[in-house]
Amino acid sequence: MRRSIATVSLSGTLRDKLQAIAAARFDGIELFEPDFTNARLSAAELRRRCDDLGLRVELFQPFRDFEGMPEEAFQRSLRRAEAKFDLMEALGCPLMLVCSNTSPLALPDAQLAAEQLHQLAERAARRNLRVGFEALAWGRHVNKWRQAWDIVRHADHPHLGLIVDSFHTASLRDSPMGIAEVGEKLFFVQMADAPLMGLDVIDWARHHRNFPGQGQFDVATFFEQCVRAGYGGPLSLEIFNDVFRATPNRRIAVDAMRSLLWLEGEVRQRLEQAPAGDADAVRLLQRQVLFSPPPVPVFSGLSFIEFAVDGEHAENLGALLRQLGFHFAGRHRSKAVTLFRQGGIAIVLNQQATSAARERFALQGPSVCALGLRTDDPVGALNRATALQSARYDAPTGTGEQRLPSIVSPGGIVVHFVDAALGEDGLFEKDFILEADGGAGDAGLQAIDHLAIGLTPDRLDTWVLFCRAVLGLDAADAVKFADPFGLIRSTGMADAARRLRLVLNMSMSERTRMAQAAQASGGVGVQHIAFASADLFAGVERLKAQGVRFVPISDNYYDDLPTRFELDAAFVERLRAHGVLFDRGAQGDYLHAYTEGYEGSGFFFELVQRLGGYDGYGAANAPARMASQAQEAQQ
Repeated sequence: MRRSIATVSLSGTLRDKLQAIAAARFDGIELFEPDFTNARLSAAELRRRCDDLGLRVELFQPFRDFEGMPEEAFQRSLRRAEAKFDLMEALGCPLMLVCSNTSPLALPDAQLAAEQLHQLAERAARRNLRVGFEALAWGRHVNKWRQAWDIVRHADHPHLGLIVDSFHTASLRDSPMGIAEVGEKLFFVQMADAPLMGLDVIDWARHHRNFPGQGQFDVATFFEQCVRAGYGGPLSLEIFNDVFRATPNRRIAVDAMRSLLWLEGEVRQRLEQAPAGDADAVRLLQRQVLFSPPPVPVFSGLSFIEFAVDGEHAENLGALLRQLGFHFAGRHRSKAVTLFRQGGIAIVLNQQATSAARERFALQGPSVCALGLRTDDPVGALNRATALQSARYDAPTGTGEQRLPSIVSPGGIVVHFVDAALGEDGLFEKDFILEADGGAGDAGLQAIDHLAIGLTPDRLDTWVLFCRAVLGLDAADAVKFADPFGLIRSTGMADAARRLRLVLNMSMSERTRMAQAAQASGGVGVQHIAFASADLFAGVERLKAQGVRFVPISDNYYDDLPTRFELDAAFVERLRAHGVLFDRGAQGDYLHAYTEGYEGSGFFFELVQRLGGYDGYGAANAPARMASQAQEAQQ
């Protein structure tokens, strides 16, 4: 299947956009008319440039306010169309998109619309061009795909067909079921996802669309219907997004390609898993060349977290880890790297002078530079990641040392895929001179519950797609909560078994502590690590005795708790005495406490205990923590 993207989806001049699109290995473009109108390129020059880049101009769009018009306006539109056909011929573009009329002059007459589109198609046929009719979600009289399809059928011309767009369908809560019946008259498919928002549909469409896999629309069902129609034309993206158009276009183009590959893989899997009696699914798999990625990896948690440090921070962060109950577990055989462990948690401090970690430290200071994800099939995880546009990472290794399949995640954090069969000691015994745990100071921390990653606004959608497509994580509904200096948007990502959890945080306000930390991390940085505890009260008590400082929580918070939850007064006082926060979900309760930030870096640790089936991250308590941190900073 050919893959295409509308030029409106990217930032830059038209020349810049074409370079980025070609670099991401697209086959073609939808040429957005204003991009050409404002470019200092003739049609012939643009065609040559596309040819040189291996791109085809698949679609010219949009042609507006055509069908259902009074005769005088209709005749003017026909003359306008002839000029666009001239341009299309010069571009080598075979198809024009006509979007449903929004003009106040448009008449509510479907028969007239069909007759006028028939005449337009007849003129296109003389030049061996085609016309596709699409329902805009805000069209004056035609806003749903079935209405557009009825008009196309009544027009009954071989050079006139239907164009469908997932945004226009999903934004109106319209069903895509039935698109499969359109068959060969389906001329073009445009894909766009979006977050669910209570906006006017035009504002929503023109500012907040994103790529498939980044939003909340059921884009897979929509595209499956198109495939079941026998559609074999370009699979294309048309995205209007304010952030995308202000972000380096090569990064966005990579996301765009990843989204289409993910979408094709999702639909291919649906067809492969169709019931045995679904003969159409078998036939389509034989006809359609849909991307077939390696399977989604099954993760069993985080194997280790690696910090980039220098000598001073290796000493200071090592001291903090000891206070948190970690023991010094070993030193790397050939590098300036140390290992700390507690329960099933492994923290690596990398101060190697000649390493990617040191480069990251030079740019961002002490920060997480790598993650180890435990899986039964590390090579399969690597193959899926690279097939979905992730860059492979080959770390320098000494003789006999572990070589882990690895990639670079968006923003530069290295992700290592660790073989679960190695066990807790097997991973490190080759590379480290290990030391036994004396047991002193253990705080009962068992595992890494989740990581919170701070992101700048231009990185959030990229990470949602990376987590969903590459790692196979599902997104929970985004929540918003108040920092003293702005709103934070938080999205939890987790696998089905809840063994791997990431929380993606973003703020549009540059004054929030989270936004400032994300900016200092180059747009992507682990904000805090949450450790799971079997007994949080005992753990906090022990850590305080060992000198760990926790974020103080206002007494007013604890006074308010009984008004929100039915809690025993003695339990509330126990929470207050330990500085522990409380949340309750549909399936259980959540206890958690935050350490103070590490040396002003904005990075901190969280201790958590899940009771029952609690599945959230205590977002309701984040304002209490952020307000306390802000007040501490003012003292």
